[in-house]
Amino acid sequence: GFSYVDLVEGMRDGRFYALKRIPCHDKEDRQAALHEVEMHSLFDHPNILPLVAHCMVEKGAKHEAWLLLPYVKGGTLWSEVQALQEKGTFMPEQRILLILYGICRGLQAIHSKGYAHRDLKPTNVLLDEDDRPLLMDLGSMNQARIEVNSSREATAVQDWAAQRCTISYRAPELFTVPSQCVIDERTDIWSLGCVLYCMMFGEGPYDAIFQKGDSVALAVQNPIVVPPTTRYSAALQRLLCSMMTLNPQERPSINYILHQLEGLQPAPAGQDTTQI
Repeated sequence: GFSYVDLVEGMRDGRFYALKRIPCHDKEDRQAALHEVEMHSLFDHPNILPLVAHCMVEKGAKHEAWLLLPYVKGGTLWSEVQALQEKGTFMPEQRILLILYGICRGLQAIHSKGYAHRDLKPTNVLLDEDDRPLLMDLGSMNQARIEVNSSREATAVQDWAAQRCTISYRAPELFTVPSQCVIDERTDIWSLGCVLYCMMFGEGPYDAIFQKGDSVALAVQNPIVVPPTTRYSAALQRLLCSMMTLNPQERPSINYILHQLEGLQPAPAGQDTTQI
């Protein structure tokens, strides 16, 4: 699906808001929009964008879902990464750790309620003036644990992922779904690894492959290759590789990642960062 976002001003409070307008062509579209509203209603968390108000507006024979959201001045994480790229600089490790920690707190809240975001990417993370990240676009969220017991169910999950999960941030297990398996919230951990990679190297690990028209589905079946760099600690690079483990059963949980991040404190001058 697609939507439009307008900058609007509140008549009563004079504050700016983002108005997300989702065109609904049929009953299925309306249900999808209401699902996004329902997902927002589950959370009151500093790292998840809150929903201020919502309504369904009739547009002739069609409808538009209107979702009123806070306006976050800092823009998206992607726009920040691009701005740094244009200056020829990279995000310092301590800033990466601060932003990553906030993203993980938002994911932890989602996972703790038995859901997964399913479309985590730099354009779905907003940064406020204090660099606090807020997860947005909850329309692809669904139950964390999806049991697949037949080839028909596997195809349904695969087709859903193709529609709802951005290809260059999509976990390998969503490209070719086995007829007997359990998909769980660790699809988000893979996407989180792609977001971390983007913060470190200026683009996602599969963005260039997608833009060239090559197969992302094939590329994600191979172990991730991290560009050699002395810019970031070995500990951060190991954390990145752990998130991008091909086998979802071997990927860490969000709680484990948060625990590791808490150990990555600023090191005294001349010393390496805490080892993982």
